[in-house]
Amino acid sequence: MRLSHLTASLAALGLLAGCSFGTVTDHISPYRIDVRQGNYVDQEMVSQLRRGMTRDQVRFVLGTPLVVDMFRNDRWDYVYRYAPGRGGAEEAQQRVLSVFFAGDTLDRVEGDIQAGDPQIAVEAGQGERSRVIEIEAPAKK
Repeated sequence: MRLSHLTASLAALGLLAGCSFGTVTDHISPYRIDVRQGNYVDQEMVSQLRRGMTRDQVRFVLGTPLVVDMFRNDRWDYVYRYAPGRGGAEEAQQRVLSVFFAGDTLDRVEGDIQAGDPQIAVEAGQGERSRVIEIEAPAKK
């Protein structure tokens, strides 16, 4: 009885040794989650920006910037990256929005997300990835 268990175990071990590691891992794949990093900024948030807003007002609308350059205090960068986990058919997506200040007030916005008519930036001869976003001046009271 003991000899038959030993023989069966050796036979099973021999069969497993014949399998390559690559064929086993081709059938087993771990679960991969969607990875979202950075500041999510959408069209609605950008459309709330107005030229002349203070830094605190911009921070209230867009959130705390991901990147603040210590050598150029007049620029904040909002970066968002989305990498889908499972499937692999989709590629990672990245959005960048740069906010520029003149003194302590908002001057202009550049980036992938645009406010207003999307044709304005294309007709101005700018590329699809980087656009200057026109923002309105505050309404006079």
